[in-house]
Amino acid sequence: MISYLIFFQTKSDDKMISICRKSLLLVKSVAPVSCRMVKHLAQEEAINVDLELFNTYKFSVSQLMELAGLSCAQAVSHCYPAVQSKPVLVLCGPGNNGGDGLVMARHLQLLGYTPQIFYPKRTDKELYKDLVVQAELSDIPFIDSLPSSEDLAATYSLLVDCVFGFSFKPPVRPQFSPILDTLAKTNLPLVCVDIPSGWDVELGPPSDGATPALSPDLLISLTAPKKCAQHFTGRFHYLGGRFVPRQLAEKYQLDLPEYPGTQCCVRIN
Repeated sequence: MISYLIFFQTKSDDKMISICRKSLLLVKSVAPVSCRMVKHLAQEEAINVDLELFNTYKFSVSQLMELAGLSCAQAVSHCYPAVQSKPVLVLCGPGNNGGDGLVMARHLQLLGYTPQIFYPKRTDKELYKDLVVQAELSDIPFIDSLPSSEDLAATYSLLVDCVFGFSFKPPVRPQFSPILDTLAKTNLPLVCVDIPSGWDVELGPPSDGATPALSPDLLISLTAPKKCAQHFTGRFHYLGGRFVPRQLAEKYQLDLPEYPGTQCCVRIN
């Protein structure tokens, strides 16, 4: 009888060990992971990488925006899985960074969040009009004016800055100065896409005394981190965009990390 029980106990233990191993492999495959330091791009390098993606590798702007927006939404889901009780406000500027935000809002909704969009300066370009239509037909509300800091704190769980990208040059236009000022003073978690709006792409936070200095909790670098990311002091730094061709990465010595499992983003701090 004793040997009979030992036999079944051994079989049970083996089965439990097998289940545990499979569970650990599953967790390993989906969890974001920290990695070594990757190359940080100067402004000219960042521009040249984008130009090669467009001209040599024949990516379209809409393709890269879709990939970037999906990557950013995934990064948010890793860092703030419990913020879905209140809406997420995505603030979009007039350029490509704003386009990334329009796409990101749509993917946030598909991941179970309740996004809203503030898009104060729209463009007549067909691509951006299409992105607006896609968001509207996905029942994502657009708000007409930016609430006060107090109303933001009462209404939203998270703010996403997609106002300016790495081509920004000061001074901030008058229409956007109050927006950056509100983002700089908020107590809500702030997510910045590629670079915090108003930062110098290489030097980091503004030091002119006039440009509001944003302090994001999550920074999502796209393609590769920019040099300004070396000044980031928030909790989460992710790299988004699992699309860079190997030859391009080798040419610019990007030293990109391995992405975990099937994820489009990876934590790099």
